[in-house]
Amino acid sequence: MGMYFFTEDRIGLGLLLNILAGLGYWGSMVFYNSYLPEIVTEDRMDKVSAQGFMWGYIGSVILLVFCLVLIQVIGKENPSFYTRLSFALVGLWWMGFAQFTFRNIPSNPYDKKIPTHIFKSSFQELYKVWKEVNQYRQLRIFLGSFFFYSLGMQTIFLVAALFGQTEIGLPTEKLIITILLIQLEAILGAWLFSFLSGKIGNRNTLLIGIFIWVIVCVIGYLIRKEDPNVEMQFYIMAALVGLVMGGIQALSRSTYAKLLPETEDHTTYFSFYDIFEKLALCLGLFLFGLIIELTNGMKVSTITMGLSFIISFVIMCFLRMPKRKSR
Repeated sequence: MGMYFFTEDRIGLGLLLNILAGLGYWGSMVFYNSYLPEIVTEDRMDKVSAQGFMWGYIGSVILLVFCLVLIQVIGKENPSFYTRLSFALVGLWWMGFAQFTFRNIPSNPYDKKIPTHIFKSSFQELYKVWKEVNQYRQLRIFLGSFFFYSLGMQTIFLVAALFGQTEIGLPTEKLIITILLIQLEAILGAWLFSFLSGKIGNRNTLLIGIFIWVIVCVIGYLIRKEDPNVEMQFYIMAALVGLVMGGIQALSRSTYAKLLPETEDHTTYFSFYDIFEKLALCLGLFLFGLIIELTNGMKVSTITMGLSFIISFVIMCFLRMPKRKSR
């Protein structure tokens, strides 16, 4: 909401608020993800995880469309003000819908006490869980595969608009359509992957999703700006990105939750899940940018992300899911 006060003469404020937003958002995702094994039984994890992402994407589409109307229709004469107003509306949206969470989700299901030396205890707990993670082979296999497909997936999602602008030459309004298309397809993808996991299992469904990502990377490499059908090819690629993005995100969370041992420390375990995802994102963006510098284009970077998905696919083949439990 503080971004409402961000103007071109307040660059420092904008940077500070972005850092705080990153800390708040990514920090909260650890707790959000770790709730899954605490509120549903294992046989419902895929479905509930998918519903969480589906409703999230539906909410993002509604708010995005509303803000776009404000900026491009109502605020044509003063887009800067309505853009800043949109940030304030996002904050109010979060504050409002967060009340459902605070009212209905258990705040401390295992009745844990806050330790006196919180920083020391936190690192001790992380070290303890890290040693436990190393004892579970299937958990290590999943995290290895997760790291490599997160590297490609998160990077591609963040650079998709830049790719459309530089490699395809799409104008801003068509890039906005692309973002909406990805969000809408992600809703379908979350539902579809949840349905498939119930039919063919989590591992096989994830393998299908990773394979589709490889296809996306190949399309991105082969696509040519001079082709008269280039826009349609880009939209097809964006639709595939949305489909597997929503599906793999939802299924990754529930698969990881199913692989966890009996524990009351879900949050610490999911902190490793989050750390692997963020390390993959940092490395992916670094590699993408480095290869662009070396090759003066994004095509080779795109095919490099495809290699990351291939490595992930091979690792995932070794995963063996435990027998389903229900309570």
